[in-house]
Amino acid sequence: MAICVQNNQEYIHSKLFNIWRGIRRNTLTVIGFFIVIIFLLTALVGPLFVPYHYAEQNIAKRLQPPSAEHIFGTDEFGRDVFSRVVVGSRNVCVVAGSGAALAVFIGLILGLVSGYWGGLLDDLLMRLMEVMMAIPGLLLAMLVLFSLGSSFFSVILVVGFMYIPVVTRVVRSVVLDIKTRAFVEAAKLRGESIPYILLREILPNVLPHLAVEGSMRFVYAIFMVASLGFLGLGVQPPAPDWGFMVSEARPFFSVAPWVLFFPAASIAILVVGVSFVSDGLRRMLLPGGVSSDRY
Repeated sequence: MAICVQNNQEYIHSKLFNIWRGIRRNTLTVIGFFIVIIFLLTALVGPLFVPYHYAEQNIAKRLQPPSAEHIFGTDEFGRDVFSRVVVGSRNVCVVAGSGAALAVFIGLILGLVSGYWGGLLDDLLMRLMEVMMAIPGLLLAMLVLFSLGSSFFSVILVVGFMYIPVVTRVVRSVVLDIKTRAFVEAAKLRGESIPYILLREILPNVLPHLAVEGSMRFVYAIFMVASLGFLGLGVQPPAPDWGFMVSEARPFFSVAPWVLFFPAASIAILVVGVSFVSDGLRRMLLPGGVSSDRY
């Protein structure tokens, strides 16, 4: 039994070392981490250093092109686009990140419970997950937000709720495989409690799959937050939202393309960066393992 525990710990340490070595050797993954870190730093401290308040209007300077005074130009109300993009990064990162984290947390719990206990409980949870997955995500989000009203926290809850079934199914699939391993059987023979087995024996082996799935959910959450913002259901004005900024800029694209370009480019660059990280983690942690690409 001691040998099984030692082998499990050595396996985890080996995985962590391989992750670090793989990150350093994969150029796209390094680029992805760099992009994500830049955006996270921008979201954390960027709003403290913006040259203008994001809601400050100056009609006399409306739709001005990028210049030394306004490096991203101004929008139809004379607001500084750079300041709005920087402040908007906090909203996107916090809402998308919190929604993805909520989905990962609840999906992890449901997946552990469903996969380990099995039986009727597993059947009921999986049927519930299938019903949730059968509803188109954007349609569900629109219905909920139209009913409850759009707010910072309601968007987080909607985004998290949408991705719980996918995370649950991935975690359950991993648990079904791991619970038959020798070190889990050894823990049962030692008389370990179920919480101990789940948290000390099974969970560490689920974490690599969860890291990959969590990064993928973050990518899809960014898309969803931007889509809801574009439809006017995201973070509400006057707070800047990249998706809503793109929506507002559409009528002025022919005369002031920079108003649309910079928020749209920010969405694209952040998604590409997180995708590079997710793909790198998948290659390093799950060579042929369980994962999901479903929205």
